[in-house]
Amino acid sequence: MSRPDVLIVGGGIIGAACALDLAQCGARVTLLDKGEMGSGCSYGNAGWITPCFAMPLPMPGMLKTAFRWLLDADSPLYIQPRISWTLFRWLLRFLRSMKKSQMERAIAALTELSKFSLAAYCELDAQQPGAFDFQQRGLLIVAQTPAGMDAARLEMALASKHAIPGRELDAAAVRELEPAITGAGIIGGIYFPSEAHAEPLATVQHFVRQAQLHGATVLPNTEVFGFNSVGKRIASVRTTCGEFFANEFVMAAGAWSRQLGRELGLRIPILGGKGYAIITQPLSPPPERPCLLIERKIAITPRHNSVRIAGTLELVDLDESITSRRVRALIDGARQYLNVPVEPKIVELWRGLRPCTPDGLPIVGRACGFENLTLATGHQMLGLLTAPATGRLVADLILNRTPTFDPQPFSAARF
Repeated sequence: MSRPDVLIVGGGIIGAACALDLAQCGARVTLLDKGEMGSGCSYGNAGWITPCFAMPLPMPGMLKTAFRWLLDADSPLYIQPRISWTLFRWLLRFLRSMKKSQMERAIAALTELSKFSLAAYCELDAQQPGAFDFQQRGLLIVAQTPAGMDAARLEMALASKHAIPGRELDAAAVRELEPAITGAGIIGGIYFPSEAHAEPLATVQHFVRQAQLHGATVLPNTEVFGFNSVGKRIASVRTTCGEFFANEFVMAAGAWSRQLGRELGLRIPILGGKGYAIITQPLSPPPERPCLLIERKIAITPRHNSVRIAGTLELVDLDESITSRRVRALIDGARQYLNVPVEPKIVELWRGLRPCTPDGLPIVGRACGFENLTLATGHQMLGLLTAPATGRLVADLILNRTPTFDPQPFSAARF
């Protein structure tokens, strides 16, 4: 195998998007993953491509809510009790990021990536319709309480500042738009008509195939465990399948980026946020479009002959064990809004680790101290939403082009 121009570590949606954009530009690309391509958190996420939710995890005003959730094992956001200096530093930065000015800058940066990415997905689907089950049916937020409705209105107000259309619905209009909403006590919702969704694994696989068509080499089941560097340049990576050399390197390893970064003496402040997704047999009536059950922070996504129920964020670092009570909380929460059986027929139960930075923005840019290492990680729940734009920005930086997006908000130097 010839020496590639760029070697990418991590075959999730971010790594695959980087591989595709670089390969399309004529770069010789090798893409590695420790498992199958797309087998990490890109496998079972909600599949939403929704610029209306291009928002950082820390938001102003959520301090009291966050502390209440952090101590409740059934809440949408939970932290395993443990003594950890890494966790303490991360939480301190997280709390400091709950500022309105910082939120506005983050939303502006993330929305720019998200709108570019939605347009890119539309173009890819037009080229090969149905290849990754892309559908643009909008997204519906459903509320049961005045507080939930206020939160939904805030989402709409923030999105409207960036020309993302939405409209408020009363309870009757919610049920007319989405007959699957059968729960008692629904008081209203917000509908964003331009949002989309896709099948996440199929999306990764489509990107990988397209990258291969442009000459990229794809190596699954190739785990990186070390690096060889000379001065400020990385020379090669050591893997379970041997040593690989390249001119440029991209770290797109998601929740495992912090662990890999240690091998290079880098401090990458990413924690794994465990989320769950349950695929059930069809509900009756079946949902026709993605829905956010806002009080429970549960995502409902229609699929062919099944439904995906996804949610929760449990800061666990790299613990991939299954917590039964959090799975139960997903099912019970969804039942308050939809006709979910007490014991639904589960086709698949999945959990994955979302890579979370303390300020809610991904890290996309040159790693401090290395001339030929670019980081593309830390996308929390927004990986699918921002992947094509991330791939474009990474390609711009490596190929020394004028960046399509302002790279400053995503710089690794901010940490």
